[in-house]
Amino acid sequence: MLPTEDILKTIEMVRIENLDVRAVTLGVNLLGCADSDSGRMIRKVRSRLHSVAANLVPCCEEVSAKYGIQIVNKRLAISPAQALLEAHGPEVCLPLARALDEATEQVGVDLVGGYTALVQKGFSRGDRNLIESIPEVLARTSRVCASVNVASTRAGINMDAVNLMGRQIKRTAELTADRDGFGAAKLVVFANMPEDNPFMAGAYLGAGEPDTVVNIGVSGPGVIKAAVERLVDGSGDVDLEHISEEIKRTAFRVTRVGELVGREVAARLGVPFGVVDLSLAPTPRVGDSVGEILQAMGITKIGAPGSTAAIALLNDAVKKGGAFASSSVGGLSGAFIPVSEDRALAEAAAAGSLSIEKLEAMTSVCSVGLDMIVVPGDVDPETLSAIIADEMAIGVINGKTTAVRIIPAPGKGVNDRAVFGGLFGETGVMEIRNIGASSRFVSFGGRIPAPLQSLRN
Repeated sequence: MLPTEDILKTIEMVRIENLDVRAVTLGVNLLGCADSDSGRMIRKVRSRLHSVAANLVPCCEEVSAKYGIQIVNKRLAISPAQALLEAHGPEVCLPLARALDEATEQVGVDLVGGYTALVQKGFSRGDRNLIESIPEVLARTSRVCASVNVASTRAGINMDAVNLMGRQIKRTAELTADRDGFGAAKLVVFANMPEDNPFMAGAYLGAGEPDTVVNIGVSGPGVIKAAVERLVDGSGDVDLEHISEEIKRTAFRVTRVGELVGREVAARLGVPFGVVDLSLAPTPRVGDSVGEILQAMGITKIGAPGSTAAIALLNDAVKKGGAFASSSVGGLSGAFIPVSEDRALAEAAAAGSLSIEKLEAMTSVCSVGLDMIVVPGDVDPETLSAIIADEMAIGVINGKTTAVRIIPAPGKGVNDRAVFGGLFGETGVMEIRNIGASSRFVSFGGRIPAPLQSLRN
């Protein structure tokens, strides 16, 4: 039983400091819907989602009203759609994706993740069909999110998959040129993809998870920022260790809120509670920014020397505070730095103080990776693949999750703006240096072998 007095102390955070539950994600196993008859398989998928997700939104609204805590997004995460496609040809991909999209809309849910392939060691028939269909699927659906795991510490990096994803990202952006390439914002490429992540675009229900399960993504950048500012402004004798301790205490309270909400939603739905992902997920609102936390910590220009150390301190303190608050921490759990979704990061990118190279350095010590970065629309697929390969290498060597969600905005150049709206935000187009200079390297393909540290048994 959670001590509710710990939650009641967070009322000020909810009312003033933008604390919310960013996502309640219901994981749904669809493997039982597999069928050699594509029409029957798609009907099973629709029926399954309707039966298990019909009460998700009403339950979330009831819990939100009970505690006065906003639940921003209600989402579904399915078992990898690749498995449903193994017995079918490519012509089944779009009808399946449309069924997912329509069923999600009918139950009132915002997004569905799990249009997913796991290809870190190679491709199956279903993998290839799914990956080849991604551009059309993301262009012709509104709620479906896709993800592809191309690397892991145990397997190394599948460079054939990396090359393919560079082309698919480019094509996805081109097919959604009327929306500044927005389709690519629903596509993420992973190393060491977690199986219980409630955040999009990388949510899916992994092997070993329950048949249905509720996972929670909390937020809280505004709460952390306010706590740091109070500490720094209220005392003349503050060092970085004091800042770390304050972040830990605040992350503890934020995680308690997430777990309370998650367990009650799960109980009302009659399904198991899974994890709290305690990642700091920013929004474009002023005061709800990871970048503003760095500024409160003394980094006046985000991207300046010290930015990587500051994000490392923040990420570590959030993990420590959250882990103490709950025995069910999972997903990604740290600090996100999605450029277009974070007003302060977007402004730093537009001003030139934050470059892609500095962002890459920061991803080595925070959660996820190069996230919601907009680049010129004329960047070639090989350069996109090389950017993915670099980020995958950081994840593989360090045994952590990393990812790339990059949008080559058609018709846009450096310093133009791409506007996506809502939580996806807007940002300036960032410069990529040395375009085309990696083409020969990535064209070799094959596999970058797993590092020595993968041999742990």
